[in-house]
Amino acid sequence: MPYRRTPAVQARMDAQRQVVLDAAIALLAERGYAGCSMAAVAAEAGIATGSVYRHFPSKAELAAELFRTVVSREVAAVAEASRRPGDLVQRIVAVIETFAARALKAPRLAYALLAEPVDPAVDAERLVFRRAFRDVFAEHIAEGVDRGELPAQDPRVTAAALVGAGAEALVGPLAEGASGPDTIPALVTFTLRALGVADARHA
Repeated sequence: MPYRRTPAVQARMDAQRQVVLDAAIALLAERGYAGCSMAAVAAEAGIATGSVYRHFPSKAELAAELFRTVVSREVAAVAEASRRPGDLVQRIVAVIETFAARALKAPRLAYALLAEPVDPAVDAERLVFRRAFRDVFAEHIAEGVDRGELPAQDPRVTAAALVGAGAEALVGPLAEGASGPDTIPALVTFTLRALGVADARHA
């Protein structure tokens, strides 16, 4: 008869897995992926290295899960920003402002998510991440086109271009650990121009 974990055992396993992830997130924010070795994560979590492998058989699997966990929070934050009060363009601007502000607030973490050389498993997750952000933009762009508030355009293409441009514009400031006060306003201006918005209220 196959062994089945009791609810209490499963709860302990789940709790320890969360401890491992929390430790890895802390290291990622401080040192990037390069600092997230299995031994370093174990030390941060206060457990044996073998216990980390019990939950994540390889560093690649840990890194991919770490990426999914952190990025899901970022996607949730920009999705929430897109639902703020205001007209359609203001909500789109809120997305780019939130995306950039959160990145610049935690530059080491954001650089790791956007640009740090990583295992192919994390690169695959990055594509999912970019598509999730694209979809947040695209939904509102499509709505704007349908309402006649934005000029005719392919919402998915514009949205993908905005995500790519936003990430690329932030990589330099993130790598240097500093940004000027004009970084976010410049991204907003670019976004408005890309959308074809000419109304000075949104400039």
